[in-house]
Amino acid sequence: MSERPTFGPSRAELRRFLRVFLGRGPVVFGAVVVTVFLILAVLGPLIAPYDPYFQDLNNVLSNPSRVHLLGTDSLGRDTLSRLIYGARITLVVGVVAVGMGAVIGTALGLVAGFTGGMTNTVIMRLIDALMAVPPLMFALVLSAMLGGGVKNVMVAVGLSLLPAFARLMCGQALTVKENDYVLAAKAMGARKLFIMLRHVLPNSLSPLIVQVTMTMGGAILMEASLSFLGLGIKPPQAAWGAMVFDGYRYLTTHPVLSFAPGAAVMLVVFAFNMVGDGLRDALDPRLRGLL
Repeated sequence: MSERPTFGPSRAELRRFLRVFLGRGPVVFGAVVVTVFLILAVLGPLIAPYDPYFQDLNNVLSNPSRVHLLGTDSLGRDTLSRLIYGARITLVVGVVAVGMGAVIGTALGLVAGFTGGMTNTVIMRLIDALMAVPPLMFALVLSAMLGGGVKNVMVAVGLSLLPAFARLMCGQALTVKENDYVLAAKAMGARKLFIMLRHVLPNSLSPLIVQVTMTMGGAILMEASLSFLGLGIKPPQAAWGAMVFDGYRYLTTHPVLSFAPGAAVMLVVFAFNMVGDGLRDALDPRLRGLL
């Protein structure tokens, strides 16, 4: 009696993935922080003790207390509530920006790497030109041209992340297209689009997943930097970068106004980097049998 074919990762591979991913303390810590961040972003309105936009002008710049755990800002708004709501804005901007950069960059890299020739030359020389500009500088110029705001920040950050995904996918496509199953599909007359979507892209997902995870931290930091410089999300929306800037004027008297959102940015960026690092080790086939 023949055995049924199995699809997806085996139990041994899943156990190895969990062992490697959960075997390092910083990675576990990062996963916990990311989970808490996602919970705060999704359930923010249910968790926040106050309306983040309510101004109590009789209670401005109050110190942390039982009533306001992180105090209030210069307009009497609860700092903790704004911090929680800021997580939602940060998550939306990060996900949309990274998604935009990943989709467009992956498509360009896939076409360039698989097609080769003049198509590869034109696309990758354009990507090289974009990579010559630091991503933050590129996003800063775009945001200044577009005028700031949530949507414009998403576009600016997303386009600044595009070159990294394009270069990664191009390298993967150049490698995968030389495999026997791709050559067999070509010999059978399969269309290029079918081969790219059916064979090349699925076999390049592991490094793309790692890149997406690690890029999330960079996107969050970039959005916070733009908001801090006044080119990102505009008041009265609760953005962590804007909160750091608002509290900067009171750094000597009320440091928590800047330290709290600054620490949140630092912690979340570190967490995404640790999770991405753990995924890289757990998904890397070259490390099988070594970890």
